[in-house]
Amino acid sequence: MVPDTMRAVTVREIGSFEYGECGVSRPGEGEVLIHVSVTGLCRTDLKIIRVGHRDLVLPCIPGEEVVGRIVEQGPGVSGFPVGQRVYVYPGQWCGQCQFCLAGAENLCRSMSIMGFHRPGGFAEYVTVPAQSLIAVPDGLSDEEAVFAEPLSCCLNGLELARLKKGERIGIWGGGPAGTLLARASAAMGAQPVVIDNDPQRAAMAGPFAGQAEAGFDVCVVAVGSNDAYGQALKCLGARGRMVIFSGLGKETSVMPVDYNQLHYLEQTLVGAYGCCYRHGVQALELLGSGQVQVDDMISHRMPLSRLDEALDLVERRQCMKIHLYPEE
Repeated sequence: MVPDTMRAVTVREIGSFEYGECGVSRPGEGEVLIHVSVTGLCRTDLKIIRVGHRDLVLPCIPGEEVVGRIVEQGPGVSGFPVGQRVYVYPGQWCGQCQFCLAGAENLCRSMSIMGFHRPGGFAEYVTVPAQSLIAVPDGLSDEEAVFAEPLSCCLNGLELARLKKGERIGIWGGGPAGTLLARASAAMGAQPVVIDNDPQRAAMAGPFAGQAEAGFDVCVVAVGSNDAYGQALKCLGARGRMVIFSGLGKETSVMPVDYNQLHYLEQTLVGAYGCCYRHGVQALELLGSGQVQVDDMISHRMPLSRLDEALDLVERRQCMKIHLYPEE
């Protein structure tokens, strides 16, 4: 029996949020209602709540990393029965514009993102389009499956980097994204090196921890640091590809670039933002097969009522991955 109300986090103005009762939205045409099992917390959530985000529409319930179980179907839904465990790809796309037709639905001009444009998973229940559902493989826990969203973003970045087996890839930042980039690139047969001055995060990188050095085939900056971007570009080899994976603040996003270096060494800079539905499918395959291990990356398990404390941990970089649960 689905209740009429639930506990949820609501952001009404930048810099604060409310945790309390709100109504449960029933699924409409082509939608399902999910009982949330676990939601992942990331730095984007920190930015949404405390700083604001380009794509945020207020008021909003944040949370774009969601795994749960279907408890109710709207009209026209097939293939996803009540009771099925699912990962929710956070986007809803039109399927008709030039970007969707090119397989880049993350750039769809009509894109509606869960936790940005419509309610997300910082709640007991969330209504989502069936279009965005991906079944969780048997044998994969909800806690592992929820890594599909950040891993999907990493797979998009590696795809845009055109990473090949045997290539050396330098990854700046040893947080959750940097760790997933390293593990995913290793699963693809590449040779990752994670550069991070924090001893704890370097330890999480394990055998992939290393130092910045010249000649990388691919460089990915997974930390919002101007210094990291400058160093990564200096370490990029001839015909190397550099992925702009993490954004910078508005006041620091313009940086000088040596265009002669790009010219003479035939180097490529490419941006990477979000992910596509296919990356979610690929991510769950990697997680389900054990090619990418993630269980050791969970540093904190906390109830949704302790969100403010969790955000402080993310802001101070005193955690790896925090999982939030809608029930105490």
